Amino acid sequence: MSKTDKKKGDLKKKIVHELIEYWINVCYLSIVFAAFTQYRRFVLAAYDITYTNYWVAVIEALILAKVIMIGDVVRLGRGLEQKPLIYPTLYKSFAFIVFVGVFKFIEHVIMVLWNGEEITRELFELSENGFHELLANSLVVFVAFIPFFAVKELGRMFGKDKIFALFFQRRATP
Repeated sequence: MSKTDKKKGDLKKKIVHELIEYWINVCYLSIVFAAFTQYRRFVLAAYDITYTNYWVAVIEALILAKVIMIGDVVRLGRGLEQKPLIYPTLYKSFAFIVFVGVFKFIEHVIMVLWNGEEITRELFELSENGFHELLANSLVVFVAFIPFFAVKELGRMFGKDKIFALFFQRRATP
């Protein structure tokens, strides 16, 4: 096999690996966000308010999964990997929630500029009206990140194949 064939094979493996990891992230986040969307719908229904933004959870998961992969590429949250697993899990959950918050802020600014609205007025309105929702959303994502990064850390420690086998393959009976 020539060097270029080997590079093409390695690149193909890396792309497939990244796509699989991306879709695993999307699936996990979609399930979590869909559960909270359903919860929001039930709470609002108690006040006779109809909530139909079901696809927001999926769109949010698609975007957030990519943001997580970008954070992994830049090695975000890698400072405590030699400590007990609770430390890197909580540290990465917090670091990534800040990273996601920065992306959400940038996304909001881009949307304001795209719509031709005045940026200072929109940012003031966001800080005045949307702070509690932003805080609640951040708390939900932080809590969702804890088991997400706990499993990733277990995979880092024991190997992703071992974790996959533990969760998805039948075990021999004693």
